[in-house]
Amino acid sequence: MSHGEGNNNTNNRVPAQVAKYLKQVKRNTITHEFGQGVPKELLTSQENDNHSSEAAKLLRQGMQQQQAGDLIAAIKSLEQSLEMFQLAGNTQQQQQVLSLLALIAYTSGDYRSVISYCQKCLSIKDKPDLTVKMQVLSHIGNAYRHLNDHNKASEFLEACLQLTQQLQDKRSQVAALNNLGLVYKASGNFTQAIEYQEQSLKIVQELKDNWGIEQVLKNLGNTWYALDNYPKAIAYYEKCVKISLSLNNPRSAAQVLKNLGNACYAIGDYAKAIKYYEKRLQLARELKDQRSEEQSLGTLGVACEALGDHSKAIIYYEARLLLARSLKDKRIEEQALASLKIACYALGDYAKAMQYQQGT
Repeated sequence: MSHGEGNNNTNNRVPAQVAKYLKQVKRNTITHEFGQGVPKELLTSQENDNHSSEAAKLLRQGMQQQQAGDLIAAIKSLEQSLEMFQLAGNTQQQQQVLSLLALIAYTSGDYRSVISYCQKCLSIKDKPDLTVKMQVLSHIGNAYRHLNDHNKASEFLEACLQLTQQLQDKRSQVAALNNLGLVYKASGNFTQAIEYQEQSLKIVQELKDNWGIEQVLKNLGNTWYALDNYPKAIAYYEKCVKISLSLNNPRSAAQVLKNLGNACYAIGDYAKAIKYYEKRLQLARELKDQRSEEQSLGTLGVACEALGDHSKAIIYYEARLLLARSLKDKRIEEQALASLKIACYALGDYAKAMQYQQGT
């Protein structure tokens, strides 16, 4: 679930219900909550300092805009807040705002801006707030991961992990371990990735944080899947789907069900693959996600053919064909017709196979 390296969006307004889950779902990263560690005094007027008072108002406004999904407006408000804190000479507040700006840029997929904000924050000479420094190290490490600079990513995330341990901040330790696992997976060091992710899972289970457990289970499943160890992947994915559904998080469940079905197919358990593909199809229809619906119909057809049930495969392929035509997607339409032709030949229905070959 990864976007491009830069921010190619012309409009960064994200629906609030989507923004709520971006940190969990978007790129498998676990990030710090937006307002975590914001001192209360920053959110209230400061009578003796007009700059700080106005800056605090802009900070509060920026947080509200971010929570509403209006990321461009949030960045504008926070940058104005930053300028005023700079005029007032409030270095601790500058660090906090820069950390928040980095998180918004990360949510937007603008990784180079994340690095810029974080470097400015780390360059402030005054003694840093260690909680803010921990967050900044996390943001910059995650940004370098998306830019495929795995050495820098691991360097900053290792430093972040050390701070989480020093501060005895278990939730942030979960995030640091999970994200280090993602870096090592991306660099091909799967053994190290699994080691970090297992440590993350142990702590997040102690915290009984089901949202965090769901994310770490998904990432562990993905790492074992990348290793072609499908039984291990299936074990983690099955636990993940169960938690996703209990959290009423169908979109995440649908994503995992795709890999779960694929893993079952890879080990030849076609009946189980069909079970998971059908569940994904059901969720896709409930979510009105036609692309996932189309993909599910295609994989169901393939799995039914693997079981030798060509009649059932044809039902799914025909539904896929109708959906492709309603979407005016010629590529998918051609794929569905080709699948239908092969399935009809397998059944000995040559007349119907010829019809599909002719595109009717």
